[in-house]
Amino acid sequence: MRHRKAGRRLGRTSSHRDAMLRNMVTSLLDQERIVTTVPKAKEARRVTEQMITLGKRGDLHARRQAMSYIRSKNIVAKLFDQLSSQYAERKGGYTRIIRTGSRLGDAAPMAILELVDYKEMVSEVKVEQDQ
Repeated sequence: MRHRKAGRRLGRTSSHRDAMLRNMVTSLLDQERIVTTVPKAKEARRVTEQMITLGKRGDLHARRQAMSYIRSKNIVAKLFDQLSSQYAERKGGYTRIIRTGSRLGDAAPMAILELVDYKEMVSEVKVEQDQ
């Protein structure tokens, strides 16, 4: 029985899974949008929301907790400086999962995981050029 065992295994060892989620969360906070499978997106969403909540707390202990998971000083600085102020009024739900269909190779369900206030830079540049 799996009572009180949260999280998906994703067909990986625990060390591989931890490293993969760290990389996905770091990429999501850096790029603000990633493409992945639906189960991976759901797991990365959990951790990302926790990291943004730490960023909103903003104290030294929260910064050290975030550094122990993310391990990139630039991304942690972005999290605590830009993203925490961007989501200061929001009580939760900082990410969005958009399902995009199946992958051609193995028919895995694919999704886009993005931060809620993500805006494509391409569309903004295109609008400016049209005017």
